[in-house]
Amino acid sequence: MTAVLDSPPRGAARPRAVTAGPRLAGLALAVAALGGLAVLSVTLGVRDVSLEDLLAALGGLDENVSQAAVHKRLPRTLLAMLVGAALGLAGAVMQGVTRNPLADPGILGVTAGASLAVVVGIAFAGLSSPTGFIWVAIAGAAASAVFVYVVGSLGRGGATPLKLALAGAATSAAFSSLISAILLPRIAVMDSFRFWQTGGVGGANLERIGTVLPFLLIGTLLCLVVARGLNSLALGDDLAAGLGERIALTRAAAATGAVLLCGAATAVAGPIGFVGLVVPHACRLLGGSDHRWLLPLSMVVGAALLTAADLVGRLVARPSEVDVGIITALVGAPVFIVVVRRMRGRAL
Repeated sequence: MTAVLDSPPRGAARPRAVTAGPRLAGLALAVAALGGLAVLSVTLGVRDVSLEDLLAALGGLDENVSQAAVHKRLPRTLLAMLVGAALGLAGAVMQGVTRNPLADPGILGVTAGASLAVVVGIAFAGLSSPTGFIWVAIAGAAASAVFVYVVGSLGRGGATPLKLALAGAATSAAFSSLISAILLPRIAVMDSFRFWQTGGVGGANLERIGTVLPFLLIGTLLCLVVARGLNSLALGDDLAAGLGERIALTRAAAATGAVLLCGAATAVAGPIGFVGLVVPHACRLLGGSDHRWLLPLSMVVGAALLTAADLVGRLVARPSEVDVGIITALVGAPVFIVVVRRMRGRAL
């Protein structure tokens, strides 16, 4: 039976009737791609690892150099998957809540707010614990999200997609300048976190993953629970209220989940941009606009994208590497331009 889909964010592609079969096929394809990328991420690098050494390392046999490389890359791959899934899901939720196809944790200034909060905590409060990083990053992400929405809502027309994007871009630029102003006189802090500012998963370990995992799980549950409500919000507030949707509660739960995901991901991997923008648009092509399918698919595709970006960053400059945040920017910036041009064309 063909499902009735909700309307996509303004400026996005028109909804398509997508049956369950193609959706399951798209999800299965994404999961298979993620599994293949995970294997490649563990086996390829400065020293390539054979499948035999990979299986031996996973089986806990006597360790050689190749198996030691596997043990080092496994946490990195897992963190890339977790952060990519979190950012992909957060982007899809933000686009659904705001009905804005430009919504993205980076473009709306959320990751910049989390980054500024972490840098302020380190420079002025001696913040050093991983859990402290996460709480401070979440607080900064929440404050930045509220600020951008308030600024974008000023004036005639309220919070339009273009005004939110402009407010987010201006906020990100201002926060980046503040971060630089704080770090430049403090060499020790700048040396410790200059690579973190670029965004990457190179310092992954199981302790960091265990610290951030509860926050990611709570944020994910909040986002997935409101999937049906996001479908109602896509129809407009008046119609959603007429259908019995509690609009304020749905928006609050979705925004809280997205902020938790963005703040936790930024705290553990640094500010990584454009994943939340690219992934939902790609997933709508695979599975339509129904958030009950879009959100899980965005998690899988987001995990695959960041794993692939990390893998490419390690291979293109061997034996050195390019941070994953640079790779995602190279992919995401053209997509951002295409979406903006599409929005302008529809507005004419």
